[in-house]
Amino acid sequence: MKRTKIIATIGPASENEKILREMIKSGMNVARINFSHGEYAWHAKIIKSIRSLALEMKTSVGILADLQGPRVRVRTAENINARKGEEILVSDVSYKKSVADFSSKIFYLDYPGIIKNIQKGNEILIEDGLIKLKIFKKEKQLLRAKVISGGVIKNRKGVNIPGAKLNLGALTPKDKKDLDFALKHKADFIALSFVESAKDVLSLRQKIEKKLGKKKRYPQIIAKIEKREAIENLEEIIKVADAIMVARGDLGIEMDENKVTVLQKKIIAGSLENLKPVIVATQMLDSMIRNPRPTRAEVSDVSNAVIDHADAVMLSGETASGKYPAESVKTMAEIIEDTEESPFDDIYKSLDFNLSSDYAVIIRSAYELARSFGGEAILMVSVSGFTAKLVSHFRPEQKILMATNSQKSFNQSSLVWGVDSYLFKPSEKLDGLIEKMIKKAKADKKLKKGDKAVIILGKLPKGEKMRLVGVKNIS
Repeated sequence: MKRTKIIATIGPASENEKILREMIKSGMNVARINFSHGEYAWHAKIIKSIRSLALEMKTSVGILADLQGPRVRVRTAENINARKGEEILVSDVSYKKSVADFSSKIFYLDYPGIIKNIQKGNEILIEDGLIKLKIFKKEKQLLRAKVISGGVIKNRKGVNIPGAKLNLGALTPKDKKDLDFALKHKADFIALSFVESAKDVLSLRQKIEKKLGKKKRYPQIIAKIEKREAIENLEEIIKVADAIMVARGDLGIEMDENKVTVLQKKIIAGSLENLKPVIVATQMLDSMIRNPRPTRAEVSDVSNAVIDHADAVMLSGETASGKYPAESVKTMAEIIEDTEESPFDDIYKSLDFNLSSDYAVIIRSAYELARSFGGEAILMVSVSGFTAKLVSHFRPEQKILMATNSQKSFNQSSLVWGVDSYLFKPSEKLDGLIEKMIKKAKADKKLKKGDKAVIILGKLPKGEKMRLVGVKNIS
């Protein structure tokens, strides 16, 4: 049973319920809904299908709503063939002068007034950096650029401008509408794109709280690290976010791509230190968009993310638009399982709690007890899921089984390394859930008679605190 979780992006290639079922069966733990594409009616249909399948298959599958963020895009009436060395003019959609007034080729950026924030010497990268322009002259509402790397500039393609202070804000009007939709459909995670500082995360949290009122269980906020500013403010972002995503695509454009591997390790280490789940994303099995098997380099990439102790790895185009969506999930799960069985996945000596509390003492004691007695599982009752997150932090060899009566905690456990959850009705008494979970786990063949399990009880009614119950022989 794999412990590292898999996030899969849902798209035209995977919208069919038969394929979704196969993806869940193969190891998909979280379904990513990408608001850069698709209509609300389609998103609603996908969420309904996933919720229904998760209920039918008795497993937790989280819904991740990924906000597009202030993505700058090309606006052009027709494709532009940009040849290396030639001059291209750049303006924005507020520019009134006619294209016919220029002898040079020209395209526009879709943010009015953005030109004032771009300076001479800045590079404009189009379509994930395939096309590169460099600004050599700035006029009032016009940029003159030289083509460094040529190609065909197409309408609506994404644009990156590394080093430019664009001041676009964290949430666009579209993002706010998408957020309303995600909250209405009870998404478990909200991914915030192009985060620059802790302020961006806190602003989103305030909007969620205002929309939902004083509810106890909000969707968790995933801060996507993909900008230079996010790296500069990494520590403060990790502290306020619920989870972190290493968004390597834009990060490799905004920063020197040679530094992405080292930055990935830095981001993972910082997230683990602060008990925050961390996701590695972008092009992990990219060749499986077209081919039934990954390259050896891609296998190595996934394995290294597992060895670095990421909580989850993510598939994008592989499952959204590729030829082999279910096979991509299955292949990733197989790579994860093989890597986790290796000695390189041992984390005991490299991690400690950056937390001083009774919680830390109890969790460490449970972990040590499980190691000493050679137990097969660590069992717990947790309403919020925090206890499971603490146990997961140590990456124990034992199975982590969590009983909860919270639907939101059940869904959100889908992102936490190694946690396998059982959901019970809110009316059921918490102090009886361990025995009921053991019965279900035996039926699922996750536990058997004679197994040893360490039992932890999280916060229970009447102010009772977390406590370590001890070792139990499964009968």
